[in-house]
Amino acid sequence: MTRLWNEPAAFADEMIDGFVAANGRYVRRIPGGVARATTSPAGQVAVVVGGGSGHYPAFGGLVGPGLAHAAAMGNLFASPSTQQVYGAAKAADNGGGVFFTYGNYAGDVLNFDVAEQRLRDEGIDARTVTVTDDISSAPPAERRRRRGIAGDLTVFRAAAAAAERGDDLDGVARVAALANERTRSFGVAFTGCTLPGAEDPLFTVAEGRMAVGLGIHGEQGIDETDIPTADGLAEMLVAALLDPAEVPEGVASVSGARVVPVLNGLGSLKHEEMFVVYRRIAQLLEGAGVEIVDPHVGEYCTSFDMAGTSLTLYWLDDELAALWEHPVDTPAYRRGAVTATERVSASAIEAEATDEIPDADDSSRATAQTVRLAVTAIAETIDTHVDELGRLDAVAGDGDHGIGMQRGSHAARAAADAAADAGAGAATTLQRAADAWADRAGGTSGALWGVMLAAIARTLGDTGTPTAADVAAGVSAASRAVTDYGKAELGDKTLVDALVPFATTLAHGVDGGASLSAAWRSAAVAADRAATATADLLPRKGRARTHGEHAVGTPDPGAVSLALITAAVADVLASASEKGTPS
Repeated sequence: MTRLWNEPAAFADEMIDGFVAANGRYVRRIPGGVARATTSPAGQVAVVVGGGSGHYPAFGGLVGPGLAHAAAMGNLFASPSTQQVYGAAKAADNGGGVFFTYGNYAGDVLNFDVAEQRLRDEGIDARTVTVTDDISSAPPAERRRRRGIAGDLTVFRAAAAAAERGDDLDGVARVAALANERTRSFGVAFTGCTLPGAEDPLFTVAEGRMAVGLGIHGEQGIDETDIPTADGLAEMLVAALLDPAEVPEGVASVSGARVVPVLNGLGSLKHEEMFVVYRRIAQLLEGAGVEIVDPHVGEYCTSFDMAGTSLTLYWLDDELAALWEHPVDTPAYRRGAVTATERVSASAIEAEATDEIPDADDSSRATAQTVRLAVTAIAETIDTHVDELGRLDAVAGDGDHGIGMQRGSHAARAAADAAADAGAGAATTLQRAADAWADRAGGTSGALWGVMLAAIARTLGDTGTPTAADVAAGVSAASRAVTDYGKAELGDKTLVDALVPFATTLAHGVDGGASLSAAWRSAAVAADRAATATADLLPRKGRARTHGEHAVGTPDPGAVSLALITAAVADVLASASEKGTPS
């Protein structure tokens, strides 16, 4: 269990503040997470890593000379927001482009991709290689769908070493892709982890039993078995990774191959226990004719306080072997001797831009008050249902949907209040709420709600009063944006299954001459009906995909929260209509 925290919602921010205070020699605080406290050569490719907090030393602990230039750090088990990723990239950029690498999770992919496009729009070149080392999360033929776990370390090191030897952006991406193709991992767990403030762990395993092949957030594994002896566990891990189907294509023969073994603790397993396991792992690898290079036993990618371990095998070729020898000096990971460099000067740290409110007319300011009321209603609705949303998500995810939606909606309410108080129009008020939601919530849902609200905001404008057709067009644009960014379709068991019926029904009602209030109410009913129906669907996207049939019978939490929100906004619009205020 987790014992020490103040406010659970503030845990990640306070953790990062403390981490920086303890490691000022290596890192400095930036809006998106942390960046190197020391300078890097002009023109060097900036390697930016990241993901949710709760996996220390990934990701902030791997920032420093020889490894990452910056880390975007999200909330606990939630991907960093687009703004956080963008902020980390801007802080790290040396003029040679930005290289992103992180674990292959839907929320991370969405937020990093949007940030990458934003950089390119500004003329900063960027590339990405996601880590896909977890063999339990998809078969060999579908390796691109696999999750990233402790193999992060090998890919991060290869990319950073390539950047520091002077490779250009394409060269760094090539090396990282090669390292990823030659990295395989497999893990087990004996207990789940408990997030700060949570009463129960994310998952449980019966006493004396072991979950096999689960993810670092507690995602469903492939089996459950009795806990074996230490030697038995070593034999299970090695056998899985030496399976011919899992040996990288570039390895001509296991016998004589050079391999870096990484036995990773997931948070609560003692090093002494892992050493007993590694003793047998080494014997098995040597018996197979493998040449062991620089073995690692310790914690490299954890899952908060989960008791468990994973084994990673990194199959070296000549280039990767040379890059592996590059020295590294970070708060949590050191190899070799790194030449000292100057600290980043205070003048080099960019000041935040002035937050100016665009001009608006009285009509749009009046509409902004309705927007403000709608965002407030959203936050209050999420507060009412936060526990239930978390319970639903625990069945088919990691249980943080309610908390994430609560963080996002509260941030959106504060931003909308501030914008409306400052005289902003409807578009600016909703856009500020969208940005705050995405930034504070993180994760897939945070990014998608930011995308949705921003799409609607663009149709409202900061002058005049938007029509019902304007709002319907904005909702339709939001629906298209979600499917474009998230890649989910109807039937995948995501919020799309409620969003598309909502957008379609709203547009049909408005086109038929209904008022916005009446059309919205009908669309909210359609969304609720569609959200309930997701209980019968098999998940095909996101983390829930790995739960398969375990998720059948439970509605998708993203679809449920969307339906709840549309119903709450329907009440606001009805009230505005009765009072004759702009809606």
